[in-house]
Amino acid sequence: MTDTDAPQRIAKVMARAGLCSRREAERWISDGRVSVDGETIRDPALNVSAANTVVVDGKPLPAAESPRLWRFHKPPGLVTTERDPQGRPTVFEALPKSMPRVLSVGRLDLNSEGLLLFTNDGEVARQLEMPSTGWARRYRVRIFGPVTQSKLDRLSKGVTVDGVKYGAISAEIERQTGSNAWVIVTLKEGKNREIRRVMEHLGFSVNRLIRISYGPFDLGTLERGDVLEVPPGELRAILGRPHKGAKAKPRKPKPGYKAARKAAAKRKQDQGDKPASKGKADAHRRRPV
Repeated sequence: MTDTDAPQRIAKVMARAGLCSRREAERWISDGRVSVDGETIRDPALNVSAANTVVVDGKPLPAAESPRLWRFHKPPGLVTTERDPQGRPTVFEALPKSMPRVLSVGRLDLNSEGLLLFTNDGEVARQLEMPSTGWARRYRVRIFGPVTQSKLDRLSKGVTVDGVKYGAISAEIERQTGSNAWVIVTLKEGKNREIRRVMEHLGFSVNRLIRISYGPFDLGTLERGDVLEVPPGELRAILGRPHKGAKAKPRKPKPGYKAARKAAAKRKQDQGDKPASKGKADAHRRRPV
């Protein structure tokens, strides 16, 4: 059920299985959708291990697979949610049917486009979304209105809009075309509609927003609607997780190990100082090629 026999919080185990995020798992548990060893539970403060039988919505919890990650070029007009009450098309409907059940890493607004990451592991999604990673998210933003670099620089120390405090944002003019300007925006928080709100605060209206990178992952040449998996080795390196065949860490030498090596080296040196017998000397002569 899990990648380790050690007990873990049930919400974390569900997230690792790719069913949902940890927060969603806690809601599912509160709603009575989860049972452990035949008993429905409603408290997420429960540890389970491989010895327990976990059932979600009447189905056994699938075994956790190795973490996987995909890059997706989200087109505008798609909602970043699994089910939309208004019946609008979602990003999940646009993914290939061959993909396993996945979760989005963060969100992009309905009219925003660009790089959106998906993973089969809820814990990986949570890890990549946390501001503590320090990962920058970069966007190409087209704004309408007279713009100057000095005006954009007001965002560099953070700004408060309608009682919401936003952290430092880097905004650099890329080029201007008539009444519009393309700006490269870099931030590390990614709050709901953050870029649109801070630009409106400065007097600009955003008419296009494209995410071009998320931490070490770039949109690159990915076409709209295309999806591409990140190589497993690259993902392991970024997450700091060794693969199953990784070499073990070197063991610490036992007490007296260094002294024993020095003694062995001295004995070898003493033997080398003795004159070699004629047979041994002949054996070490280089043979003609």
